Amino acid sequence: MRAGRNHVRIGGAAGFWGDSALGPRQLLDGGDLDYLVFDYLAELTMSLLAAARRKQPELGYATDFIDVMRDVLADALARGVRIVANAGGINPQGCAAALRALAAEQGLAPRIAVVEGDDVSALLPGLRAEGLPLPATVLSANAYLGALPVKAALDSGADVVITGRCVDSAVTLGALMHEFGWAAGDYDLLAAGSLAGHLIECGCQGSGGLFTDWEDVPDWANSGYPVVECRADGSFVLGKPESSGGLVSPAAAAEQLLYEIGDPAHYLLPDVVCDFTGVTLEPAGPQRVLVQGARGHAPTPTYKVSATYADGFRSAAQLTIVGHDAGRKARRSAEAILTRTRAMFARAGLADYSATHIDILGAQEGFGQAVMWLAVAHPQRAALESFTREIAPAGTSWAPGTTGFGGRPSVSPAIKQFSFLLDKNRIQPVVHLPDGEQARPAIPPGTAATAEPVSHLGVAPRGEGVTRALPREGWRMVPLIELAWARSGDKGDTSNIGVIARHPGDLPLLREQLTPEAVAAHLADKVSGPVRRYELPGIHAFNFVCEQALGGGGMASLRHDPLGKGMAQWLLAMPVAVPPDFTSRRT
Repeated sequence: MRAGRNHVRIGGAAGFWGDSALGPRQLLDGGDLDYLVFDYLAELTMSLLAAARRKQPELGYATDFIDVMRDVLADALARGVRIVANAGGINPQGCAAALRALAAEQGLAPRIAVVEGDDVSALLPGLRAEGLPLPATVLSANAYLGALPVKAALDSGADVVITGRCVDSAVTLGALMHEFGWAAGDYDLLAAGSLAGHLIECGCQGSGGLFTDWEDVPDWANSGYPVVECRADGSFVLGKPESSGGLVSPAAAAEQLLYEIGDPAHYLLPDVVCDFTGVTLEPAGPQRVLVQGARGHAPTPTYKVSATYADGFRSAAQLTIVGHDAGRKARRSAEAILTRTRAMFARAGLADYSATHIDILGAQEGFGQAVMWLAVAHPQRAALESFTREIAPAGTSWAPGTTGFGGRPSVSPAIKQFSFLLDKNRIQPVVHLPDGEQARPAIPPGTAATAEPVSHLGVAPRGEGVTRALPREGWRMVPLIELAWARSGDKGDTSNIGVIARHPGDLPLLREQLTPEAVAAHLADKVSGPVRRYELPGIHAFNFVCEQALGGGGMASLRHDPLGKGMAQWLLAMPVAVPPDFTSRRT
């Protein structure tokens, strides 16, 4: 541990490319920080960066980072706040060059380190020859690196560290390894540091954003960005700047803990396999939560690699329709557009759509309003250009009350993902140090994957044919939201839904009724793959992992909710049986 350090304060300033510019300034002015970390690289973002670099080779990084640095870089350097960001995307050297140019304009000379080595494009021909079924044309292929390169960069004295693809939590864990001297084999500590990073990697989601009980979250306009105050023993307190909005509470923290994880006893990261099943969340004062209990095991011998590739084109159109039977009118309009354009394709000798999807949003019984969402995919741009021209005529051709046409929809390349595992010994991360030298940190080889842990509580292969009766006479049905909080997220075509009991005493009731089969049945129109359930006793929660749930996920999906943000809301409407004397836990 560095002399005199007994705690380190880290602020999570961005959760995605496009996050508010409020976060960095708010944290810098009110967070009393040692580090400001930025996470820009959602899986969808890598697809967008690949598309940007196709158009302009000098791009391919999160340009928002440079815009934000224009406001805060000078103050951060003056206050000794170090910056770690995965803003490099698929062009980290380009990002660093842009930051150096900005710093020069402001008369600053920050020590900038760059982490590379995640780009595995040069390995693809060999992997293809070895039998890996790669897509024909790959636009990018990047491994999820860990925290050791970030640590090496900070060890060199860097003020700013820019990485390409790394796991979201690594920007935080690397800082903690540097500050506290945690070694690559300190697995419990690495798991704790990874959890600290996980709780702040999504910006305001770590401090009350998207909370189930949204009305309890004050001052949305000034939502606080999260801060972790970490100790060398691995425990930490989650908080936010004083006087900011948002909410830091055990329940809100539990929702973020469950966000976008799979098996909570076997959460795979490059540096450690985390076990979060015993984590506890306790109030530690106003807007503060003490987090303890993470455990870790040796990492696996592989990195996850996310590749992107172009596969035809996509377009999505919307129309608003009001009046009686608005929902039925909206669906018939979408079907008519598809019928009309398919006839046009046939006359032009074009193939049929490769995929279509209709969502009717906001439909109400009787008099109401509905939004038609019609998304389509096709191998040829020309076909979708014809599609886009046929949306506006719906306003005069069919349903009365058609309005809300926002202009002709665009056609864009359909950039999709292909993921695979790659042995760690085939990749060597490289850290370009501020003095021009290079460091090549040693990466432990990892160990073979262990057997599936005991947190796994069943799997439902399908949601068909499952019915649930009231368990006892006199019991009644209430929506799940009366007993639980929930948060959902995505990993490709998989959506996970974390469910936390509002009252620990209700956990047995939820365990009995929220079976994988029951959840699969409730979500049968959205989930076509298996549903698995895992338990987290420390926070009285379950995690449901739903496969084939997002129409391919990300930019491959034609759904209105391709990232699964609404899946928890659908599950919170699921009826559960409660005894006659039950009172809502929402009070």
